[in-house]
Amino acid sequence: MKTIRHRAAAFAGMLFTVLALASQVSAQEAPDVLVKRVSEEIIHLATRDPQIQAGNRQRIVAVVNEKILPHADFQRATALAVGRHWRAATPEQKDRLINEFRDLLMYTYAGAMSQIKEDYPLKFLPLRAEPGATEVEVRFEVVQKRKRSGEPIRVSYRMAKTPDGWKIFDVNVVGVWMSEAYRNTFTSEINRAGIDGLIETLTEKNKKLAESAEQSSRPKAL
Repeated sequence: MKTIRHRAAAFAGMLFTVLALASQVSAQEAPDVLVKRVSEEIIHLATRDPQIQAGNRQRIVAVVNEKILPHADFQRATALAVGRHWRAATPEQKDRLINEFRDLLMYTYAGAMSQIKEDYPLKFLPLRAEPGATEVEVRFEVVQKRKRSGEPIRVSYRMAKTPDGWKIFDVNVVGVWMSEAYRNTFTSEINRAGIDGLIETLTEKNKKLAESAEQSSRPKAL
């Protein structure tokens, strides 16, 4: 069960980080249409790019970094993850938290993207939104091809409409919202060492993830 959830989280996270193809067109698309179109394009890329399939983390990080920003609201995502302590942070602390959280997600989901080895059938559920809504929840199911009796893995994206198009600010996999999962960890760290302590922890973690990405991309000795 843990393996299934891990793969589901990896898959959903990978989609979250790369919803940015054809930004001028996608800004005019309905949120569910955008997610479906780009998800299928990204699955195609993840399962067919030789460097990604070989686990070249620098290549994967470059893809994620290039495509993540136009369709992810990192300020809102970070504020949700930090929770009530966000209001107490200084403007400088908020900027640093946003940057470090963005990098953390980039490296985390780059690792998730490297695990995608096959196509995943997606079943999108009807979008339930009032006309003119500026916030929606896009829901779909990941079909487990190898699990005949397994239940589909349910995934949801919270999206908000902005002048630059629809942006994702939270992800739910099998009933767990990303913001809530991170908030528990971040709150514990802030209670222990303050906001600066959380920033320092995130900075150190991202440094290690960057080093790991660099090492995995080096040519292997014969």
